[in-house]
Amino acid sequence: MQADTAVATAGLTDAVSTGASALAPVKLDDKYTLTSGKIFLSGIQALVRLPLMQRQRDLAAGLNTAGFISGYRGSPLGGLDETLWKTQKILEENHVRFVPGVNEDLAATAVWGTQQVDLIGPAKYDGVFAMWYGKGPGVDRCGDVFKHMNHAGTAKHGGILLVAGDDHGAYSSTLPHQSDHIFSACMIPMLYPCNVQEYLDLGLHAWAMSRYSGCAVGFKALADTVESTASVDADPFRLQIAYPTDFVMPEGGLNARLSTDTLGIQARKQEALMQDYKIYAALAYARANKLNHTTIDSPNARLGIIASGKSYLDVLEAMEELGINEKMAADIGIRLFKVSMPWPLEPDGVREFAQGLDEILVVEEKRQIVEYQLKEQLYNWRDDVRPRVIGKFDEKGEWVHPRGDWLLTSKADFSVAQIARVIAQRIARFHTSDLIKARLTFLEAKDKVLTKAVNTPPRPAYYCSGCPHNTSTKVPEGSFALAGIGCHVMATAIYPEFNKLTTHMGGEGAPWIGQAAFSKVPHVFQNLGDGTYFHSGYLAIRAAVAAKVNMTYKILYNDAVAMTGGQPVDGTVSVPMIAQQMAAEGVQRIALVTEDLGRYQDRSSLPANVSLHDRKDMDAVQRELREVPGVSVLIYDQTCAAEKRRRRKKGEYPDPNKRLFINAAVCEGCGDCGVQSNCTSIMPLETEFGRKRTIDQSSCNKDYSCVKGFCPSFVTVEGGTLKKSKTGTAKQDDFGALPDPALPGCDAPYNILLNGIGGTGVITIGALLGMAAHLEGKGVSVLDMTGMSQKNGSVTSHIRIARTPGSIRAQRIATGEADLVLGCDMLTAGAADAIAKMRAGRTRAVVNTHQQPTGHFAKSPDWQFPFEEVQTLINESVTNRADYIDATRLATALMGDAIATNLFMLGFAYQKGALPVSEAALLRAIELNGVAVESNKKSFLWGRRAAVDLARVERIAVPAQTVTVQMPESLNTLIKRRVAFLTDYQDTGYAAQYEQLVNAVRNAEAALGQGDKLARAVAKSYFKLMAYKDEYEVARLYTDGQFVESLKKQFDGDFSLKFNLAPPLLAKKDAKGHLVKAQYGSWVWQGFRVLAKLKKLRGTKLDVFGYTAERKMERQLIAEYRAMILSLLDTLSADRLALAIEIAGLPEKVRGFGHVKESAVQQYQTQRKALLEKYTAVQKGLPHAA
Repeated sequence: MQADTAVATAGLTDAVSTGASALAPVKLDDKYTLTSGKIFLSGIQALVRLPLMQRQRDLAAGLNTAGFISGYRGSPLGGLDETLWKTQKILEENHVRFVPGVNEDLAATAVWGTQQVDLIGPAKYDGVFAMWYGKGPGVDRCGDVFKHMNHAGTAKHGGILLVAGDDHGAYSSTLPHQSDHIFSACMIPMLYPCNVQEYLDLGLHAWAMSRYSGCAVGFKALADTVESTASVDADPFRLQIAYPTDFVMPEGGLNARLSTDTLGIQARKQEALMQDYKIYAALAYARANKLNHTTIDSPNARLGIIASGKSYLDVLEAMEELGINEKMAADIGIRLFKVSMPWPLEPDGVREFAQGLDEILVVEEKRQIVEYQLKEQLYNWRDDVRPRVIGKFDEKGEWVHPRGDWLLTSKADFSVAQIARVIAQRIARFHTSDLIKARLTFLEAKDKVLTKAVNTPPRPAYYCSGCPHNTSTKVPEGSFALAGIGCHVMATAIYPEFNKLTTHMGGEGAPWIGQAAFSKVPHVFQNLGDGTYFHSGYLAIRAAVAAKVNMTYKILYNDAVAMTGGQPVDGTVSVPMIAQQMAAEGVQRIALVTEDLGRYQDRSSLPANVSLHDRKDMDAVQRELREVPGVSVLIYDQTCAAEKRRRRKKGEYPDPNKRLFINAAVCEGCGDCGVQSNCTSIMPLETEFGRKRTIDQSSCNKDYSCVKGFCPSFVTVEGGTLKKSKTGTAKQDDFGALPDPALPGCDAPYNILLNGIGGTGVITIGALLGMAAHLEGKGVSVLDMTGMSQKNGSVTSHIRIARTPGSIRAQRIATGEADLVLGCDMLTAGAADAIAKMRAGRTRAVVNTHQQPTGHFAKSPDWQFPFEEVQTLINESVTNRADYIDATRLATALMGDAIATNLFMLGFAYQKGALPVSEAALLRAIELNGVAVESNKKSFLWGRRAAVDLARVERIAVPAQTVTVQMPESLNTLIKRRVAFLTDYQDTGYAAQYEQLVNAVRNAEAALGQGDKLARAVAKSYFKLMAYKDEYEVARLYTDGQFVESLKKQFDGDFSLKFNLAPPLLAKKDAKGHLVKAQYGSWVWQGFRVLAKLKKLRGTKLDVFGYTAERKMERQLIAEYRAMILSLLDTLSADRLALAIEIAGLPEKVRGFGHVKESAVQQYQTQRKALLEKYTAVQKGLPHAA
């Protein structure tokens, strides 16, 4: 599954929709240029708008300032640099300069430098306000820089904003992360916005506070806020900043200054200024601007609740779920305090808030930051007035033995439901209500339902189709690789047999320096992405060379930072440069493995000690390098598959007119193609004769690795074009007008949970719904939960639409609060986090029934989609208020591409009356998205039509096929088809042998009156053994006409074929002794036609192929199976029938060709022996293993 420009959120254009005159006018640059009214933007986009607003405010104040932005990408800020690049023209027009950092600490140092411009000489501007950004681990990395910049001070008209992307739940990180304590250790005040609007408001406060106090100011960005989208106030002057009147500045002020003191004296003066003044100036600013304040009060308050950032909105949502509005809170004695600056915690506001309370509940995710400060500030109060403080633990507390019970855990993140439970528990001593009791009862019942949902298979992130890491992260048998930061880290889950452990960014390989002397392992490989290499990883290689350890660095050159969106590396890095640098570091053995040897026809830029290899030789190269003493380097050069796809659509990358196609009749369904390629474009194909494989051509990235599967079913199609049925794309049709659906209201927030697969454009659907609501003047919040799942994993969007923005509080949908679950992927819609949002009587579901396997299907050929289990779970959760439709099949047939599926689903849900926005607004949003507009509108329309007349849409989509109800196949039909097949395979006598045994089994089973499961198992298994695919049969299956027909259904135009074969008498062998496939031209057709006619030679003395070990084995299996079944029939009884069925079905697993089949036969024989022993034990009444 890949991102496709047909639905990617590429930006907004100036297109105008017919009939949408009542909608708000919107232009591309509104989010950055409007200065009044409402704008619709994400937290990422707000960070880009923020410096533009600061520049406007400074100009209005008579200051000529400039802006500077630098940092390093990482989820949840992975898309910030990409957005900055896209808006670079607007930024530069407003004197804001963006320079991406090579790594976080160098970027931070550059930001620090902006505050010293006037200290080194004349400056062009009155000051430079600067922004640094980085993922939480980048904050850790910058500790030293942050301390130095913070103590050195900011410029009077400058200021520093440090945006930390925290990942509390470790959704895309190697560890959960919280920056609060790092900022506090650096004495850096930290602000924590709760929504997109506060990204602008608190961002302006941050720069003002930084200028006033001389401190850098931290800014905590969670995925819930920075990756959410909302309508906000565009007025850059809406915020009125107040400066403290109760703080006395020291002589010389608090800003950056030159010093001629010796280093130690200078450092101690900086520390004194920080400890005595700067941090207190920040507190004074927070106090003057009431950054922390009471939002709900009560004249008789007993319980106080303190929360900050995301947790504050979660508390509001939890109270609303419990039926506690502002009036009721006042009546029952609840006081709520909102903290926008968690550190340092301003004491005056806290003391005023705490007056008269019995208890204070602190709600904050991760480790305590507010709670510890609060306890310190209230510690010296008298016992009779000091409220009890709880948060993470109950009254017993944390630092006792045994410790108290968790209330709001520090582990991962927590939900609105968890907070609601705790609030209900704390107020139960003095208040309860029927609504609270009902809500708690529902949460308990939901917990029981979720125990079923844990059985839904997860859809984890997985490598893209054709990903270089499918090949590059494999190592030879007997070796393993260490992992690091980058997409390749997924190999620890995908190839755990090859890849172990991980480390932080830039530390790749350094653990082995500490392990090598104490390990019996002689050598390790270390994966290192080109982005990490450029960031800091090359220093680890230098350390390994210096330590003289035996290891091979695999530098994975993918030509893009694919993990965060395909950005270029922040600087110049190329394969020749890496090779030259490694040679300069003293690496003696360097191998370059590439997907295209033609790139290096001119080797003048490569060092002399670099050897060049095709990627097919990857295993052999690694076997050689692991024997090289010291540090060796393998540079693996293959462009990121997702990036190839993007560039090809823009015409910026070669797009070979060549595709692979599988002859399903020849395919054995062994899955070796998946094992070799690990490719997610290889899909299951269920046929009369079992599961086979097919290639999803719409998602295929033309890596061609699957052809390495040891199987003659792959052909290479050169020339021609894919035949795409587009029965639904005609400009005119006679379907007629559709009735307007009754749309749901949104006086209270209407909650839509959108589920799908990363890379299929599902995020765009949330963006379209959000924009549609914005166009209608509604309040809207869209939160995309992606992280690593943007790569073939589960992706979820929380979309909340309300009459006014103020009605929306938390960004996430609470437990049981979804009004619609729009399941573009059935598996994701049946996962525990989706089931948790459903409530019987409230939620309805619209679910795509397409059975898309998970990425692990590539290595698990028998994986089964749990369709019935998931459907039952969804039906139970929404009391059968669910619509199911195979949207992928219909949308692909109608529009020619599966990428149309999500727009089709949107139209279907709209026509069912499940969306609280108008058709006009949705169509305008599609226009504003500006990509494949007409196609997306048409897909939306066909979804609407399917909701009105599904049968008619089915007929139009697949006009040549009659829609029939699939009935279970009778045993007679099953046997008849296989008899006919074996007759064509050999002759009537051969087929008669088959029929004779099956009928014998059928009669014996009938005598028991136990059904026909044994006869079916024998009918399928005996056929499979008898219809073994030797050279004659492969030739027949290519020349019987069905293969040509299947080709014509997929390809148009003038194309030629090449065959990928390993003829036993001609093929070479690899180091393992396995035959190696080679490509043969169209002349093979003639050979196949001759071979097919020679099938009568099969098994005779003239059968030259019959003398091979494989053919002898296949004939022996047939004879053994027949004898075994006849032996079972002699002692068949009702109590032995189940075992007999299991034994009879074992040959279904005997699949493949050559060494693949040989391995399968070995497993078959082992299982057969064990089951026969068990069968004999039952026969004799002996005990046997279960």
